Amino acid sequence: MNINRPADNPIVLPGMRVKTSERPPPRRVHGLSWLPPAMRNHIIAMLGEFTGTFLFLFFAFAATQVANTAPPSSQKPNVAVLLYISLAFGFSLAVNVWVFFRISGGVFNPAVTLGLCLIGAVGWIRGFLIILTQMVGAIAAAGIVSCLFPGPLNVRTTLGPDTSIVRGLFIEMFLTAQLIFTIFMLAAEKHKGTFLAPVGIGLCLFIAELAGVYFTGGSLNPARSFGPDVILHTFNGYHWIYWVGPALGALLAVALYRLIKALEYETANPGADFNKPDAEVFYPDEDPGAGRRGHHSSGYDGTTEAYITPHAPTITLPTPSSTGGHLNRSRLQSIAGQTASEYSTSPDHRSHHSLGEDTYNKAPGAEEGNLGLPR
Repeated sequence: MNINRPADNPIVLPGMRVKTSERPPPRRVHGLSWLPPAMRNHIIAMLGEFTGTFLFLFFAFAATQVANTAPPSSQKPNVAVLLYISLAFGFSLAVNVWVFFRISGGVFNPAVTLGLCLIGAVGWIRGFLIILTQMVGAIAAAGIVSCLFPGPLNVRTTLGPDTSIVRGLFIEMFLTAQLIFTIFMLAAEKHKGTFLAPVGIGLCLFIAELAGVYFTGGSLNPARSFGPDVILHTFNGYHWIYWVGPALGALLAVALYRLIKALEYETANPGADFNKPDAEVFYPDEDPGAGRRGHHSSGYDGTTEAYITPHAPTITLPTPSSTGGHLNRSRLQSIAGQTASEYSTSPDHRSHHSLGEDTYNKAPGAEEGNLGLPR
């Protein structure tokens, strides 16, 4: 799809002449220039969270309404129905997180917001504002579904047969902890696969729903349970578990995250974000005829295994014959901001390895507000 640069016109109707300019459009909307930058950012985040929470829960509620509509024989929900609900929530979350990730972070869940505030990825003022917005978005989604679809609204979260309140509380806690920890590691901790985080988050909710939807309704989200109950004016005596359970799950996820950060989890599997193109950058073969410093062993696929130091991981590099000459060093400038000559004149390969570690270690963590949300 060919997407042109947005027009300068506030709105473009058929027959209107499109106005474009090379000068970037003003950042502020006319009439709102009096807003302080911090207030403007809060409003943008609140708008994104309201719209995202509404869309996420609207499609999920709609699918749940369809699945829970009893057939003429009044059969109980079966495995196909539970799978349908789980897929609806998982895919709805994945799509809307991907859409709103760059606007507000794509949280849509007060329990997740609490966890992000606790690790410092979101400021407490921002967190309080978007939690309120998430609750309003959930109520709006439940209300619209109730009006659009025939029959009474049937998307509430309730305990299943033989599921006690205590058991339901801990089911919600552990399932929510899994979801929040997934968000910490895929979205808050920046890595090469961060842009795919919405897929992993959606799949995580999908498997959590598979495990819990029959027993507790699979809430994992206070807003998800609160919205339908407000519309129906019905609150069970155990409604509190859909608040306390996810909150405890957030605390559990934060504790696990803090533990692995204190243990420097990056050092346990240092090659997780290190692939062959990076090896070409940080360990270039300077003299193809003389070979590399260190030990080499030829592989059956035309590659060379280089053992740089006793403590460094084994890295498989292409040989000059397999690459058609010298290795491509054009990416040296983009990785660490240095020129190719600075790497090629390095005295030994230990410096290359330490440079890679320094570059990785200098990346901000989630506790430094690494989610991309302004305070």
